[in-house]
Amino acid sequence: MSILDAIVQAIIQGLTEFLPVSSSGHLKLYQELTGQSVEEGTFLLVILHLGTLVAVCIAFRDTIWALLKEFFRLIKDLFTGKFKWSTMNPERRMLIMLFISLVLLVPFYLIKDVFENISLPILGCCFLFTSAELFFASRIRNTKKTAGDITVRDAVVIGLFQCAALFPGVSRSGSTISGGLFSGLEKETAVRYSFVLGIPAILGGCLVELKDAFEGTIEVNWAAAAIGFVTAAVVGVAAINLVKWLIKSDNFIVFSIYTLLVSLLTFGYWVYSM
Repeated sequence: MSILDAIVQAIIQGLTEFLPVSSSGHLKLYQELTGQSVEEGTFLLVILHLGTLVAVCIAFRDTIWALLKEFFRLIKDLFTGKFKWSTMNPERRMLIMLFISLVLLVPFYLIKDVFENISLPILGCCFLFTSAELFFASRIRNTKKTAGDITVRDAVVIGLFQCAALFPGVSRSGSTISGGLFSGLEKETAVRYSFVLGIPAILGGCLVELKDAFEGTIEVNWAAAAIGFVTAAVVGVAAINLVKWLIKSDNFIVFSIYTLLVSLLTFGYWVYSM
């Protein structure tokens, strides 16, 4: 793993983790084209994911801080018998709904190998699925629900969309933002919910991938890993801001067009390689 290779993959990860085009799908394609070993690729993926985790914490620091404070208030109210579902403030409601969305993902992590070990034609189909969901989500108008209006049903819908994103080629951010828009969440709330929901999902994925990486024998270029980490974080912050701007300006459909083209290129490469 050279420094240049780490930088290239960090840029891919930083952009595609938050742009709704599937980071895992793009990295799988890159590693397929460059012939990178599974162990080395997995370890670098952990480092890059941690970089994008930092990006989320920077971009949504106010929301994360408010949710952390509300978490401790919630624990206190639960133990003192003061908790009431009907009187939850927006931060508490969002916190509980995030937990519901996240819990749905846990069983699927137990069989994650089923999702990860896919062939090129299946990867092409996954990119095509991302394109379709982004196309229909981009056509939704007049969504009005804010954090205080999110229901259990909305949380379940978004959680199920996130489960589909375990397949490489299916964008996690694209799926969860689309699920939020399909549920009636306003655009800003859908983006915020999606990226905050991604924090435990990214962290959990890192722990699993790290275990898999060290089951093999790898030589780590720590300088390349450190540069990749910083690059992924910086590019990730820029990508988050770009997503916010594009979804507000109703240009979300560009990602649908892009993933459709990537799907066609994936199918084309598969046919060529045969």
